[in-house]
Formats: sequence, structure tokens, C-alpha cells
Amino acid sequence: MKEWLKDAIFYEIYPQSFKDTNGDGIGDLQGVIEKLDYIKDLGFNAIWLNPCFESPFHDAGYDISDYCKIAPRYGTNEDARRLFAEAHKRNMHVLFDLVPGHTSIEHEWFKQSMKSTDKNPNEFHARYIWTGGWFEKMEGVTNITGVLNGFCDRGDCATNFFTTQPALNYGFLNCDPKKKWQISMDSPAALATKNALWNVMKFWLSMGCDGFRVDMAFSLIKNDDKDSTGTIKFWQGIRERLDKEFPNAAMVSEWGAPDKSLKAGFDMDFLMQCGTTHYLDLFRENPYFAGVGDLTEFWKSYESLSEKVGKLGLLCLISGNHDIERMSRKLSPTQIKLAFTFLLTMPGATFVYYGDEIGMKYIEDQPSVEGGYFRTGSRTPMQWDASLNAGFSSAKPSELYIPIDANENRPNVEAQEKDANSILNTVKKLNALRKNNASLKNLASIEVISCGKKDEALAYIRGGDILVAINPLDAQKEISLPKNFGDKSAERFALGGAKIQGGKIILPKQSAIII
Repeated sequence: MKEWLKDAIFYEIYPQSFKDTNGDGIGDLQGVIEKLDYIKDLGFNAIWLNPCFESPFHDAGYDISDYCKIAPRYGTNEDARRLFAEAHKRNMHVLFDLVPGHTSIEHEWFKQSMKSTDKNPNEFHARYIWTGGWFEKMEGVTNITGVLNGFCDRGDCATNFFTTQPALNYGFLNCDPKKKWQISMDSPAALATKNALWNVMKFWLSMGCDGFRVDMAFSLIKNDDKDSTGTIKFWQGIRERLDKEFPNAAMVSEWGAPDKSLKAGFDMDFLMQCGTTHYLDLFRENPYFAGVGDLTEFWKSYESLSEKVGKLGLLCLISGNHDIERMSRKLSPTQIKLAFTFLLTMPGATFVYYGDEIGMKYIEDQPSVEGGYFRTGSRTPMQWDASLNAGFSSAKPSELYIPIDANENRPNVEAQEKDANSILNTVKKLNALRKNNASLKNLASIEVISCGKKDEALAYIRGGDILVAINPLDAQKEISLPKNFGDKSAERFALGGAKIQGGKIILPKQSAIII
């Protein structure tokens, strides 16, 4: 475990929507640099930055045309180098978003691969997965989501997500001998693709990047088995290189199966909307923190994964991300404070999506921008103040990357900084509490004493001496104090009038307490 991960609390930034400093309506790296002090003041000491590389932006930058060049709309490579340096001055770390499973159709690798032929193969002949035929089905091949056909004379090419995202070829675990395009993951061509990925990682790590959030980390080896044997082996090889050359570099996987990803060498995995972790039970689908759900299945999953993972790495909870509706869609401001009380007192490294710390709204029926579809409503510009464009940009409103929340009563940072009871200041207090108490940090133990069944409060003990109790319901609840806690236990944080009295924790409706 990297030392810096033991108390890391992450802030996710969608760069095009965070802060625009040149008035073009799109956020940029200089805007991130300018707001580093804001992020640090809130108590965050690490950042995950969504893709900021050169791209045609059919998928908001997850379709990369040059892995080693910052997209001009965000700035330059020197701006990235400065971001790393400025973050490090503040004892903060930065993870870039790595997209290893596919490129854009405009990447030079793909352009050269299209030109290659079986008779005259070039260096990029097998960089992608070409069948050599027309409309050859790839059904039943795991980790291939579709096919790009009718595009060039080479025939069909496997895709990894959208049709503009051809899948990179790291090989197959189990090859069908009848299909020559299925190459072994140990073949020279597959290893060349793996080495190309490593060179990208090395490029940014050498510049000062502290590691990567890895997009669709589960998807690389095709025809993999149900245990992800091939993909795990692949990442173990990358981890071995990292440990030798960049021992402090961290990786967090978009996998949703920590029992696999941490075995593969990742330091962290998200409990999120994909996978079977019941993450959605928290804030989104019949959510417990809206006072209507049940966390029984969540805790069963969490405890099972914790046992399998052991000390291999961290299980990470998120407030949200760029791919799902904001939690404000289902939760009131008070309920969001309760959600943060949970998120920022749980084990593992918490990730907070930009704007969630002020309760930014999910904008319904927002027209799709750059392949965002329903996700666009969670990607609107950050709301800094009450000025033009909520302080995000000096551009004309019509020129913004995505329109600002049109509600005049939209929350903003400036107003919430002045309100001691705001969501922002609640997050700030909780982060400070976590920072100053070893029992609340990422590796400290957890013992659940009330699991948040339907119509019941939630309570757990961290590190043996800090008790967290949360009641999102519309009725008062009581929990008996455990033996090692008493009426004289020190209250460290409270919401909604929660208190200790007569050997019990009294939790009025929508309240919480930390003792």
C-alpha cells in the first residue's frame, strides 16, 4: 500500500465543466490549477481528472487520438506538468484517466492499421482486432461489445464501446483455431500493444502524474473466462513494471469487482453502478439515504468483498461520477449531508464528484453533448458564484460547452462558504474529522451494529472507538450504546439534533451523530 493512499480523499474533476480561464466556454487545466487551493481547503488531498488528451470528442474525450498530447482546448503538456507540480507543492496527488481498451478512429495507430494488409503488414497490423472479412460475427467473444464494419477494405474491426472506439488488441485468453484473427495474449503482436500502453503510462508518470484511474479495466483480454484470468495476468505484468520504475504510482480500476481487480495489482476499485456491489441502493435506486430503501444486501456484498480483498487494497465509495445521475436527483440537501456523513466515515478512499459538495442538481432532459446522452445532465458547469455563468466562464451563455443550470436558486460555492450549515461546510467538517482521527482513515476497521434495514437507522464503529449513527428516515429512531461507549462519550459531529441520552443514541428524523 502506497503511504499516500492511507489517508487519500479524492475529488473527481470533469475538466471541460470545472473552470474556464480563457473565455471559450470550456474548462481547462489552468482552471484546475487556479482551484487547487479550494479543493485542498475542503480537505481533499488527491484528484482524479477525467480524460484531457487530444480527441475528436465523440465520447467526451474517452475516444483518444493522441495519448501523449493534452487536447488544445484544455491547454498544453506544459500545463499538465505545472498542474502536477502545483498539486505536489500542496501535498496533493493527481491521477489521470487512462483509457487502455480502445482509441478513437482518428488515432494514428488506427489509421496505419487500416492501411496494413496480410501481404504487406505494417507495425500496426494487429494493433486492433480485424477479422479480414465482411460482417463476420463476433458474438460470444467476451469483452467485445460490437463491430465496426463497412469502414475500410480490411473488413470488420472489433469495438470496445461506441462504434468510433475500435478495441486495442492485447490478445485472447482462449483462441478459436478456426479464426486467425484471434491471437494469443502472449503473441509478439499482443505484447507490442501492451508495451505501447506502458510507454503511455511511463510518459505521464515521468512528467509527474501520480497514477491512473483506468477506464473499463476489465475489458482488455478477449475471450477471457468468468474469473478474468487473462485480464488479471495482464495487469499483474503492468503492476510489476510500475513497482520497479514508479513504486509510488497508484491505480484505481473501473471494474466493480475488487476481488479480481486488486488481485490484478490495482490499489483500489470503485464500488459503483457496474458490478454487483449494491452501490445503487445507497443514493439512487430506491435509495436508503432518501429514507425509503434497505442496505441489507449492500452490507452482505461489502462484507463478502472485504473478506476476499483483505489487505490487498482499498474498496472505494463515490458520491457520483460523470456516468450516472447526481445524487441530488433523489436526495434533499439534508439527505445529501447524511450521505456525506456516511461516505466520509467509511473505510477505503472516498471519491467526491465535482459539484456534489454543494448539491449541484442533475439537469433533466439535457440535450446530449459529445456522446453524453442522459449523462450530460450530470456534467453541467461548476457553480462558483452568482455572477455570469455561475462564475464558470466569461463566455456568452450560448457558447458554453454545456448550458449552466438555469434555476436562479442554483447552489454555488460562494454562498455555501458563508453558510455554516451548508453541504459544503458539512463536507469540510467531515474531511477534517477524518484527517484528524486515525480511526476514520482508509485502513481502519469497521464493525456494523445496525445495518440500515428498511425503517431502521444505520450505525457502525470505526477503529474500535468512533461510532457513526445515521437516520435518513422521517421518524425518530434510537440505538443502544455499545458497551465501550457511554453517556459521557465525546460528540464530534452532529446533524438534526441527534444526541446521547440514557444509554442510547437519540436520532430525530434525518439526523446523524459521530461520537
